[in-house]
Parts: sequence; structure tokens; C-alpha cells
Amino acid sequence: MKFLNLIIIAVRSLNKNKVRSLLTMLGIIIGVASVIAMLAIGQGSRKSIEDQISNLGTNVIMIFPGASSRGGVSSAAGSAVSLDMEDVISISNDCPSVKYVSPVARTSGQVIAGARNWNTQLYGIYPEYLEIRNLELASGEMFTETDERRASKVCIIGETVVENLFDDYTDPIGQKIRIKKIPFTIIGVLKERGQSSMGSDQDDILMAPFSTVQKRMRGSRRDIQQIYASAQTEEQIQDASDEIDELLRQRMKLAKNDDAPYMIRTQTEIVEMFTSTSDTMIVLLASIASISLIVGGIGIMNIMLVSVTERTREIGLRMAIGARGKDILRQFLLEAVLLSLIGGILGVGLGTLSSTLVVKLMGWPVLVTSYSIILSFSFATVIGVFFGWYPAKKAANLIPMDALRYE
Repeated sequence: MKFLNLIIIAVRSLNKNKVRSLLTMLGIIIGVASVIAMLAIGQGSRKSIEDQISNLGTNVIMIFPGASSRGGVSSAAGSAVSLDMEDVISISNDCPSVKYVSPVARTSGQVIAGARNWNTQLYGIYPEYLEIRNLELASGEMFTETDERRASKVCIIGETVVENLFDDYTDPIGQKIRIKKIPFTIIGVLKERGQSSMGSDQDDILMAPFSTVQKRMRGSRRDIQQIYASAQTEEQIQDASDEIDELLRQRMKLAKNDDAPYMIRTQTEIVEMFTSTSDTMIVLLASIASISLIVGGIGIMNIMLVSVTERTREIGLRMAIGARGKDILRQFLLEAVLLSLIGGILGVGLGTLSSTLVVKLMGWPVLVTSYSIILSFSFATVIGVFFGWYPAKKAANLIPMDALRYE
């Protein structure tokens, strides 16, 4: 029997029971749409996280004070020797793979401008911090090394701070503000960056010279809360990290088996950690959605078995006039595959539409890729072949005489 004739017979058979065929395809439609939507949400989240991590800056290396362990005895975080300015200077001078370095002093407080006020995060940094974090100014200028040496009371602010302290007609550059009763002059405004992957507002920030924040806001404390550095190139991130680790161990006179009283995190490590987590989430979401496809496949098998029973006399008649078992097998298998293919096509459309609605209604990041569409469609086809094989084989094995006598 020609393949074209098989297709015509299969289409006519499905067309006779439109409602039943549509209900049978519904499982495949929902399954394919679920897989595409779930993968789109997972891949969109991954892309968003990767973008946010890349916004950390250029080849970023972060050094935090942490807990220590000497001779097997652990100490709480902060109980060991803290990071200080000598560490910053040594990293800058003695680590050839390091391009920029900046200490970070952080605090929070109420910023007052005229009759308005706003609580925000205050960062004390070196001018190089903008290069490390890949930050740019929308207007004004960055404070200088001279401002750092003099502990000048100047600052740059984020867009959120601007919106809450000034009206649309006021240029914030040159305006006076007060933080903890200390007056500051705004000399720059940062470009807007939006929310981070953790949901925090990256524009709700105020930056001032490190020495100003350290001496005037933190009571002249010697310890440093955090050090940011960047490698010369992306390929030298690990070299820079190793150089910093070796240098700090020498300065703190740590034995080989001692846990360091600090933590070093690189941009590469953060990317790998989040990528691993997001990959697990994507696989989990796709696996859950795939259950719908399997349920849809079971539905196809069920309906095809019913169809074989209903058309037993028809099968016997076809065999009696010359149809071979393999022709019957192909006919019923083709019907099952057609159900899956049509359901897959409709499912792709529904999945793409659902992903668009998720973006518009919920604001979640989604990313529909050709990979997810091909994967879902291929899986639907395999489901049709797998679950359609048994009913088709059962139809092909019918004995013509018994089939003709079937009531």
C-alpha cells in the first residue's frame, strides 16, 4: 500500500472522530506547551542570572574576612586577624596579575536633602572601584585620588536616590546632602542598572571616598569589610586569585594546614555555581513537564486500542482483499504519529504564547530557544511511535476470518 494512501486513510479516520481526536491530542498539546514554557522560564532565569553576574564587573575577585582554624580549632568569623589597608597596598603592589584593587567600607543611613530624606546604602571605595565593577556615570564626575587622601566629603549617587531626594527639575550635581549630620556634595550620578538577580535595587546606593566613610562614618576603624580586585585579563583570574591567597597567607603567617581567616571568590566561581544550580532547576522543570507528555502518550495508546476494537471488521475486510499485516501496522502507527505531530505543533504554539504571557503578566525573564522547541517536538513524535506501536501491532496480528466474524 502506497504511503500516500496510508496518510489519506489515517486522516479520514481521525476526521471521523474529531472531538475524540482533539481530546486525545490534548495531552500532547499540554505536555509540549508545558515543556517549552518550563524550559523558557528556566533558561530565562539562567540568562538573567548570568547577565547580573557579568554586571559585577570586569574579572572580579572578592576578598572577605572569614572564620579561621589553627591546629584544628575553629574560631568564629571576625575573631581572626582582619583585613587591613596594608593588605590592600600589598595586593596592589605585589600581585602582577591584579589590575585594580579597592577596599570597601559599607554602612547605611538616612540621607537628607532639604525637606526630603531617604535611607540608603553608603559605600566607601577607591575611584578604581568603578572600573572593577564596570560602573559608569550618567552625569558629573568621579571623585579622585586627591579626594581619597583628603577624606573629602564628596559623593556619587544612584538613580533611586536621585528620584527620592530631588524633583524632576533639579540637577543633583552640586547639591548638598547630609548623612549622619555630615554634609556631602554630590559630584556624580551613576547610570541606572536596575534590580540584581537577588532582587535588590542596584541604584539605591551612595558612594564616597573610602577614607571619608572609614574615618567619619565607621569611627576610624582599621579593619576592612571587603576588598574588590580585578585581574588583568579574564584568563588571569585564577592566577590573580592564587597570588592574592599566597600573599595574604605570607602576611598572616599561616601554616600550610591552617584555614585562611578570609574567603576569596572569583567571578568564574560565582558563574559556575549559579550555572550548576540553574541547570539542575531546568532539568527538574523539564522532567515535571515531561510527565504530561507521557500521560498524553498513554491517552493515545488507549484511544488507538479502542479504535482497533471498533474497526476489527474493517481490518479483516482489508486483509481479505489483499492488505498485508505490515500495511495495517503502518496505517495504525501512522494515525498515532499524526495525533502526536498535530498535538506537538499546537503545543509549540501554546507554549510560545504561554511564555509571552508570563513575561507580560508576571514580568519573569523567559527565553524560548529553538533547542527547546525541537526537543519538545521530537519527544512528542517518539511518544506517538512508542505508545502507538502496541495497538498497531495488535491490529496487524488479527486473523482475517476472526476479524470478519467479529460483532
